[in-house]
Amino acid sequence: MTAPIDFYFDFYSPYGYLASTRIDGIAARHGREVVWRPFLLGPAFLATGHRPLTDTPLMGDYVTRDFARSARLLGVPFRMPEEFPKAALAPARAYYWLFDDRPDVAKALARAVYHATFGEGRDGTRPELVAELAAGLGVDPEELLAAIGRPDVKERLKSETGAAMQRGVFGSPYVFVDEEPFWGNDRLDQVECWLQTGGW
Repeated sequence: MTAPIDFYFDFYSPYGYLASTRIDGIAARHGREVVWRPFLLGPAFLATGHRPLTDTPLMGDYVTRDFARSARLLGVPFRMPEEFPKAALAPARAYYWLFDDRPDVAKALARAVYHATFGEGRDGTRPELVAELAAGLGVDPEELLAAIGRPDVKERLKSETGAAMQRGVFGSPYVFVDEEPFWGNDRLDQVECWLQTGGW
């Protein structure tokens, strides 16, 4: 059986949002599934010495323009949340709480959080918003709010972030086709070409 594609992303990554609107379609065209793997960029930034693109001198204005331009090209809604960047702990914890038993619901929640955050400009880090979005998918919101505060759920996100970095992940989005890594929304065309050709 062909291995699934691994899609690493941070919930407060605009380029991760843009990639999320394409990655499953690209994979499906080549008979692949996608495993979505949220992680936290903060620890990766500490390891690399990088900072959020919007906080980088000279680069910030450009990327803000590029986020919106890229969204228009893809035909997807885009609106930056007022407070940016932030650590997206609540949605990432909620995702992994759901993932083992209800992976389809976890992915649907990830899509909903991304749309709310960058399609509507809402604060996707708010636990209450995550719970509201999850309720629309049949998840008990009170149970979710309790779960994301549990030590084991917090530890799961830390572990997943550590495992991502151990694998070499340092940015969002970051895609593995088998063991071939691709960093960035602008590498998705290469991802599709790799799938088409088997690599080069």
